Amino acid sequence: MTKNKMNPKVDEYLSKAKKWKEESEKLRNIVLECELTEEFKWMHPCYAFENKNIVLIHGFKEYCALLFHKGALLKDPQGILIQQTENVQAARQIRFTNVQEIVEMETILKAYIYEAIEVEKAGLEVKIKRSTEFIIPEEFQKKLDETPSLKTAFDALTPGRKRAYILYFSAPKQSKTKESRVEKCMQQILNGKGLND
Repeated sequence: MTKNKMNPKVDEYLSKAKKWKEESEKLRNIVLECELTEEFKWMHPCYAFENKNIVLIHGFKEYCALLFHKGALLKDPQGILIQQTENVQAARQIRFTNVQEIVEMETILKAYIYEAIEVEKAGLEVKIKRSTEFIIPEEFQKKLDETPSLKTAFDALTPGRKRAYILYFSAPKQSKTKESRVEKCMQQILNGKGLND
């Protein structure tokens, strides 16, 4: 591995790492062997191909991960890519809890990284879902069905505003809480305003 590809900021980051240090170092070696440029972005080691971000190494409390910026486009024959939360559309991560796992998966990881580079070379983009594809919680749907003016007002909102409402209404576990959120926001929707306007 050529030393000149190593970014001093990443050296510094790893030297200070209290957790997942060994794992991150191993991941770093694997990624650098795939001829990517090492950068330090968003407080994490980030690897790019011709200035396009391919993967990022980051540690969480329970695991450390290799995050593929356009992981949603990878074929994932091993079924190891994880969508962090349902709102994450493009990125996918492969999680590790020890160095051994990384060592055992080295060949697979490289295959995934090379595929991610091909995705970039081909100029593929993740098709970001429009709000219409977000699932409207039934508590809100019921109100939309009962109140045509509400439906008209909601349909007229920008996709971002619609999405914010849908996510806000969907968040609570309990139906009652969802209903009260819908009730509270009805007037605001009728006024053509977004959740945070």
